[in-house]
Amino acid sequence: MGLPMGELSADAGPLAKLRLVLDNIKFQHTVFALPFCLMAFAYAAYPGPGLDDLILVILAMVFARTAAMSYNRYVDADVDAANPRTKGRPVPSGRLSRGAVLAWTIGSAVLFVVVAGLINLWALALSPVALAIVLGYSHSKRFTSLSHLWLGAALGVAPIGGWIAADQLPWSPVPWLISAAVVLWVAGFDIIYATQDEDFDRRWGLHSLVTRLGLRGALVASKVLHSLAVACLVILGLVADRLGPVYLMGAGIAAACLLYEQHLVRAEDLSQVNVAFFTMNGIVGIVLCAATIADVYWW
Repeated sequence: MGLPMGELSADAGPLAKLRLVLDNIKFQHTVFALPFCLMAFAYAAYPGPGLDDLILVILAMVFARTAAMSYNRYVDADVDAANPRTKGRPVPSGRLSRGAVLAWTIGSAVLFVVVAGLINLWALALSPVALAIVLGYSHSKRFTSLSHLWLGAALGVAPIGGWIAADQLPWSPVPWLISAAVVLWVAGFDIIYATQDEDFDRRWGLHSLVTRLGLRGALVASKVLHSLAVACLVILGLVADRLGPVYLMGAGIAAACLLYEQHLVRAEDLSQVNVAFFTMNGIVGIVLCAATIADVYWW
C-alpha cells in the first residue's frame, strides 16, 4: 500500500519489511473473524454470491483488521515495552516505528471505507461505526473490566457486515445469532489470553476480568461465556431454515474445541494458554464457516 514500514536495517528488502508489518499485526489471526463474516455473507447471498462481491468482502475484512491491529500496537506501545511478554514486538523493540503503524492505521481505515463504498451504500454509511468499534477497543483496558466483550464486539460486527455486504438488511435473527456467538466466544478466549498478564495488568492499573475477579473467577466467567456461545450456535441451527445436519455437526465440533480449550487452561497450570488460544480457536471459525457453506449450497 506504499505506507511507511518503520525502522529497519538499510539492506532490508521489501519482503522483509512486509513480513515485519504482518508480524506486528499478527495477520494470521484474521482467521478468527473472517470465517464468520463469510459465513453470514454466504448465507445471505444465497443462491450465489458474485466473485467480485466476495473479493470486496475479504478486502474489507483485511483492511478493517489491519487498521484495528495497527492502532492497537500504536496505542499500546508503552505498555508493550514495559511488559516482559510483549517487549520483543516490532514497535517496542525498535524494529518498527510508532509513526509507521499509525500510517498503516490511517491508510487501512481509508481503504476500508473505500471498499465499503464499492460494496453498497449501507456498507459505506455504516463503515465509520464499524471503525469506531474496532479502533475503540484499544482504549478499553484503560477504563473497563469488560474489555473482553468489547473485543468480542469488534469481531462480532463482522457477520453483520457480511450480511449487509450481500445487499440484505439485518432484520433476520441469523446474523445477530452469529454475531452473538462471536462476541461470547471471543470474550471467553480473550479472558484466557489475559491470564498471562494478571500481575502486570494490576501493576499498571489495566482492567480485565482477571484483575477484577481473580484467576479462578475469570476462568469460570470464560466457561460461562463459551457455554452461552455454544447455545447461540445451537439456536442458530434450529432457527435458520437453510442450515441442517452438516452445520449442526460443525457446531458440535466447535463445541468440542471450546470444551478442550477450557480443559487445557486451569488456574494451577497456564502452560497451555497459547495452544488453547491459537490452535483451538482457529479451528472453530473455519469449521463453522465450512459447515455453513456446505449446508446452504450443497447439502
